[in-house]
Amino acid sequence: MRLLIVEDEKRLALSLARGLTAEGYAVDVVHDGREGLHQASEGTYDLVILDIMLPGLNGYRVCAALRAAGHEVPILMLTAKDGEYDEAEGLDTGADDYLTKPFSYVVLVARVKALLRRRGVGAGASPVHVHGDLKVDTAARRVFLGEDEVALTAKEFSVLEHLVLRAGEVVSKSDILEHVWDFAYDGDPNIVEVYVSTLRRKLRAGLIRTVRGAGYRLETSP
Repeated sequence: MRLLIVEDEKRLALSLARGLTAEGYAVDVVHDGREGLHQASEGTYDLVILDIMLPGLNGYRVCAALRAAGHEVPILMLTAKDGEYDEAEGLDTGADDYLTKPFSYVVLVARVKALLRRRGVGAGASPVHVHGDLKVDTAARRVFLGEDEVALTAKEFSVLEHLVLRAGEVVSKSDILEHVWDFAYDGDPNIVEVYVSTLRRKLRAGLIRTVRGAGYRLETSP
């Protein structure tokens, strides 16, 4: 899952990004309302964490502009303000949830997961994906091969999750990089091959097929 944080308090933004990255999300960060609107409009994000008090454009206007343009990405608003009027205004502009600073990081993660689950349920998707003897629970972040649970790192799970959500399709290396690593990643793109190789070793060699010149495909047959 790929998240965008639009927050001008750089220390808070960095702290949130580090924590959410450790949870297995790919996280991009911007500190300005106009840049946040541009990034959210151009990128493919699963959720946006949006501060209200921002330079350039405030969070209300960013949210309203995204909704007016037809973007349905879940938006979690953050603000130092506290009051029913502020919450109503945020929700009226199209935000999906609202969190007042200071907040518990544990609560923020719970809200993020709830919004992502709600989006999946709304789309008719189940958090548990079964492909032959492979079972991937994207909510609990657990993987089973037959009766045995397979321990994966956060990044390994994120790569597998992205392939599972598009099982049977060919997923390009650049697509995996975009959704599992953030846009600032400038390392070797062959890192994807390393993770796919590790997944094959931990799961089963024939589970993830290489489609030469195109990418990878998770096989759906038993």
